[in-house]
Amino acid sequence: MNIILFDSEVRGELLPFTYLRPVCELRVGILTIREKWERRTGIKPAFITQDYLAGKYPIETGSVNYLVNGSVCPSDQLLKLMEEMEFGQVYLQGDELIVAKLDGDQIDRLVRDEDISELSGIDIADTSFLKINHLWDIFALNGQAIEEDFQLLTAGRQSEPLSDTNRVLGAEHIFVEKGANVEFATINATLGPVYIGQDALIMEGCLIRGPFAMGRESVLKMGAKIYGPTTLGPGCKVGGEVNNSVFLANANKSHDGYLGNSVIGEWCNIGADTNCSNLKNTYEEVKLWNYPKQRFLPTGRQFCGLFMGDYSRSGINTMFNTGTVVGISANIYGEGFPRNFIPSFAWGGASGFQTFRLEKAFESAERIMQRRNQILEIQDRLILLRVYEESAPFRVWEKRV
Repeated sequence: MNIILFDSEVRGELLPFTYLRPVCELRVGILTIREKWERRTGIKPAFITQDYLAGKYPIETGSVNYLVNGSVCPSDQLLKLMEEMEFGQVYLQGDELIVAKLDGDQIDRLVRDEDISELSGIDIADTSFLKINHLWDIFALNGQAIEEDFQLLTAGRQSEPLSDTNRVLGAEHIFVEKGANVEFATINATLGPVYIGQDALIMEGCLIRGPFAMGRESVLKMGAKIYGPTTLGPGCKVGGEVNNSVFLANANKSHDGYLGNSVIGEWCNIGADTNCSNLKNTYEEVKLWNYPKQRFLPTGRQFCGLFMGDYSRSGINTMFNTGTVVGISANIYGEGFPRNFIPSFAWGGASGFQTFRLEKAFESAERIMQRRNQILEIQDRLILLRVYEESAPFRVWEKRV
């Protein structure tokens, strides 16, 4: 039996984070969407994604195939319905495909982009599950996702003990994995659970209010102030003040500065005293850059901060305005507020941008990953090259040369 997580049209709404990964590899809560499916079913999912990502995220098919929308998180109700599916049945919410059950011939025809006529659609509008449709859903749904993942990961298990140097409220809602080091911290889990991953480090003086999760080998620097719901993926280093934000993995915000209602991609570095606005002075609804429409669209949200794509970074004392979207491998620095949309491979700030040359971007990415003992593979270079080419129209300064 196969579970195949596919990219729907939602993929475009979730750029820049889906430039380098399928939708299901986004993190919301403690786990990525793909990890949630794997843990809930015991099946390692396959992928249907963009052609240039398919080498890294391959498809595998068999005689029984559940084709699942990669923006959908599993729930008890949805999994129960999937157990009752017949071949050729399709679950829909509105016009959007949620799950289809296909036999080997049907999935082969799908892969060849041939018509599959013998399908019957069933509306499951009343079925409850989390679904990521917009960039801001990643932080807006993070609290509920942490709650669900906490129950999944800790059920029937015993937490490692916390040292009596810590000040704790709601100890029954705190789970510490093996190898984690927590001393002289203040943790309040009465408003939501706190999950501390394997070999994670919480330094002295940290103030944490749940819901909060930190992945394996993540670090909270001394005196950090964390307001939930916030997630640090594996390998992150975070300090300063953070509120309702998600770090996908392997990203640094090691120093003072404020970050709120934000999503930070992998291999990012936020420089010392970088500050992010998440509320307009007028208290108006925040508008955010939309890649498919290529313009700023209303979010329906009053609080909305920074969305920084993978391999991007900011220099010291950088200021980001409310609702800023930064692409892949951008380098932002200098005085003043840069524009609210910064394309991929941009180098500069409020005074203007030039293009971050591809060979230099590769060198920078290699150095960043070496610090975590990881390698920029040939496959990763080819993916970055494709993103460099696809994102070129957004670098409007190149057209003036």
